[in-house]
Amino acid sequence: MKVFVFPGQGAQFAGMGKDLYLKSKIAKELFESANKVLDFDITDVMFGNDDEALKKTSITQPAIFLHSVITAKVIGEKFNPGSLAGHSLGEFSALVAGGFLKFEDGLILVQKRAQAMQKACEISPSTMAAIVGLENEVIEKVCKDINEIVVPANYNCPGQLVISGSFSGIELACDKLTQLGARRAIKLPVDGAFHSPIMKSAQEELENAINQTEFKKGMCPVYQNVNAQATINLEKIKENLIKQLTGPVMWTQTMQNMIKNGLTEVVEVGPGKVLQGLFKKVDRNISTSSAGLEI
Repeated sequence: MKVFVFPGQGAQFAGMGKDLYLKSKIAKELFESANKVLDFDITDVMFGNDDEALKKTSITQPAIFLHSVITAKVIGEKFNPGSLAGHSLGEFSALVAGGFLKFEDGLILVQKRAQAMQKACEISPSTMAAIVGLENEVIEKVCKDINEIVVPANYNCPGQLVISGSFSGIELACDKLTQLGARRAIKLPVDGAFHSPIMKSAQEELENAINQTEFKKGMCPVYQNVNAQATINLEKIKENLIKQLTGPVMWTQTMQNMIKNGLTEVVEVGPGKVLQGLFKKVDRNISTSSAGLEI
């Protein structure tokens, strides 16, 4: 089974998408359509050299979504997944590329998601940290025992779990986890505590938008973050997308389930190679590649 996967926030880089725009008529049309839908020229930020502007959540998320989805459109018949998955934001990219959502509708949802998350971050300043070298159960227990908001957020691969919460909660957790033997406890340069209860207000905004958006039958099953299971059920897909903002990204479990279900090849669609690296940490024999390098 060939699986196409889509990256989430953090995969952005200055100049992203410019090569697509210059080399592909399809890409150029989609980027210009996106500028109209968003009501500002996101291509100016994406194609420029301002790393800081690109790191803002309200810019980062639609930028990565556009790079990923447009890459899938450009490769045409080479986009032939047996199943799909996306890490956090990447789940929206996967759903559009797989035909569950129209391009414009997906972009509008991503923009609303990003704006709502940015707003939630400003209301409740918060952060995230990557914990390397401890068992999930140890990290989960430490988070549960701290009398602050701090929760497991991204199960990225065995031995790497990102936690999310208040500044004080993250500080306490990092200190305790380091004492318990974590090889590293790295505070991340993010706007806020994604995939935590701090995103509740954003979740409520996104729920309204998702329920007003038309979803349709896609080309193949999509693995979803909140339960690591593949589905084609539209109501379940919508329900899980809503849960995703405050629930953890079960990426380790998703990769393991894909392998159990006959995974043979992984193609990463979008900026970077982070997801390929995570698959290799689960099984070095898995074939991985990037889509769209030759246009």
